[in-house]
Amino acid sequence: MTGAKEAAARRIRAAADDLIALSHRIHAHPELAFEEHLASRWVADALGAAGFEVRHGCYDLPTAVEATVGTGPTHLAICAEYDALPGIGHACGHNVIAAAAVGAGLGLAPLADELGLTVRVLGTPAEEGGGGKVLMLDQGAFDGVHAAMMVHPAAVEMAAMPGLAVTQFEVAYTGRAAHAGAYPELGVNAADAMTLAQVGIGLLRQQTAATDRVHGITTESGSAPNVIPDTSRGRWIVRSAGLDTLRPLHRRVHRCFEAGALATGCELTTTRLGPDYADLRPDPDLLRLWVANATALGRRFPDLPHSVVGAATDMGNVSHAVPTIHPMLGLDCGPAVNHQPEFTAACVTGAADRAVLDGAIGMAWTAVDVALADGGRADTGQSPRSWAR
Repeated sequence: MTGAKEAAARRIRAAADDLIALSHRIHAHPELAFEEHLASRWVADALGAAGFEVRHGCYDLPTAVEATVGTGPTHLAICAEYDALPGIGHACGHNVIAAAAVGAGLGLAPLADELGLTVRVLGTPAEEGGGGKVLMLDQGAFDGVHAAMMVHPAAVEMAAMPGLAVTQFEVAYTGRAAHAGAYPELGVNAADAMTLAQVGIGLLRQQTAATDRVHGITTESGSAPNVIPDTSRGRWIVRSAGLDTLRPLHRRVHRCFEAGALATGCELTTTRLGPDYADLRPDPDLLRLWVANATALGRRFPDLPHSVVGAATDMGNVSHAVPTIHPMLGLDCGPAVNHQPEFTAACVTGAADRAVLDGAIGMAWTAVDVALADGGRADTGQSPRSWAR
């Protein structure tokens, strides 16, 4: 085991300059969900050059990537993300995620057959709302996989992210325009409908669970102060501890929007923005292996308050189907946190570069542990769980 781990780490460290350059290149060219044409091509090319059999534009998604190496009975998936956020670029560090996934693949490629592994690196588009992994899961991208993993940068180190279930949707009110000064009685105010809904949601929050979240933005609400708005639009997100509590919460939120329409006489339409995300359920046995390997690399896991919750990922859906881990790699960048411009800047620092290499090596080492603990038991056709000890 030590020899295999040393060989994987040596290969990853030899590729350090290229991996860090990949991370910085993706960071410098942020692309939104389903538009990651440059990033997905760079990931595909890097893996193809390392001997992987690569498919680009697979699973009915132009920016999805599947790269496979090895023919062993134990199938392992390593996920890469590479979409950015509107306006603030890579404020969630997907450039680090992509480069670390490529690095783990490079480290495992020459060892895969010897270890009895089939390694599948999946480039998964549109994590920031589009649900690329959910779409790929439904299309069979994770079929036959015995374990899946990825790493994610954050302000602090976390072995397991407490991910919530999420639904996202657009709300639109349609009213009737009128001169706001001369003929206000002829108008049906769509902006008022949105305001009333927001007031209702604000009051609803008093009666929701501590892990529930409701938040959104108004994207359109009139064009001139002397014209009663006939259109108002917004994008909203509802989060809860699991899908079983998310759906009734979503219905309560929807009634707030219905109240806005009823009170003003506007017409309401709602449109889902991608598939629902399930809560993240890290596999405890796989997680134990990750923690041991990350600790061996010098990473430390601070005691965090129980209230550190609220994020979500489409990796949650994968975790309901396949043993999965999604550890967070601390960049020591406080007070900057994910989805802030300051975190965008933190994702190309020395700490982020170290996270690329530690993430790659940590995942490769965890894959070695899984492979050697399994010892070919996946030949039985059953999910190998011999690493659970």
